[in-house]
Amino acid sequence: MSIEERILESSILIVDDTADNVDLLIMMLEANGYTNLKGVTDSREVNDLCTQHTYDLILLDIRMPHLDGFQVMEQLRYSRSMDYLPILVLTAQNDIETRTRALELGAKDFVTKPFDRTEIQLRIHNILEVRQLYKEKQQHNLLLQSIVDERTRELQQKNDELQSSRHNIIQCLGRAGEYRDNETGMHVIRMASYARLLADALGKDKTFVKDIWSAATMHDIGKIGIPDHVLLKPGKFEPDEWEIMQRHTLIGAEILGEASSDIMRMARSVVLTHHERWDGKGYPNGLKGEEIPIEGRIVAVCDVFDALTSDRPYKKAWSVQEAVDYLNENSGTAFDPELVFNFLQILPMIHEVMAAFPDQQSGS
Repeated sequence: MSIEERILESSILIVDDTADNVDLLIMMLEANGYTNLKGVTDSREVNDLCTQHTYDLILLDIRMPHLDGFQVMEQLRYSRSMDYLPILVLTAQNDIETRTRALELGAKDFVTKPFDRTEIQLRIHNILEVRQLYKEKQQHNLLLQSIVDERTRELQQKNDELQSSRHNIIQCLGRAGEYRDNETGMHVIRMASYARLLADALGKDKTFVKDIWSAATMHDIGKIGIPDHVLLKPGKFEPDEWEIMQRHTLIGAEILGEASSDIMRMARSVVLTHHERWDGKGYPNGLKGEEIPIEGRIVAVCDVFDALTSDRPYKKAWSVQEAVDYLNENSGTAFDPELVFNFLQILPMIHEVMAAFPDQQSGS
């Protein structure tokens, strides 16, 4: 099933004390192909409904009797604190205090009443797309819990089995490599999502856009072969350690081997070239400009942006603006300038992915 089909089957709860508003939203969404809709006018029912059913999106009014929208979000945050619940606030209040409080309580977006139909349809679609990515992440977690250790051992011992099972476990392997030095594993989810968005912004065909999402998750699989004393070092690398760390591109390519499928060939290309630079000063092969495959150039931008905006043992996360400034400063040297330009055009969607897949703190 395509992501668009999954979006249209998403479960949506509409909460507004005015029945006409609920009916209008249901009619509008049904006209656009949505099939799983529920509307309520009593905000006191929301918490029980969310306990009994998993909703992909809640369209939530703020000013309501009994429980206002803020109180509803407080209830949901308490009862569903471990789940990602997208909330689109519908409100006639457009002041900064209302927006700030709603964001603090978990709202993902706002639409001001009276709303424009095209705008609200686009916002609903965008939130549901991120929700589907989150559900994919949940499915990956379940798979990883049961097979990642076994698969990693098998990959080291049985290269012939790798040949037949690569396409099925490619995303699991990407997460396995990431868990070695990132305990939440969210980096690969975010940067692979960025890569898919950037490829789409570049006008790549649907197959390429789909394949690069999986291929990007494998970019650092070679870290499996890097010793812990180097990979997990909290400080700056010594020259010999940096040389060892750079080998992860070659190790990853060796793990993937000579692939027969398009997706695996793309994954191997990403592994080998995501540290090449536009000016030819990257590694492992010093490729320059368009000598670097487009998939490697895409992942290079997305990987660096997410690394800069994430906490690491040796640094605090940079702000988005600081990371943007870095991309601009290195456009035409480290990065393909066209890709930097296009990446900055999709920053609103990048922000949505960042919000959907944050790194969780240890022990939380």
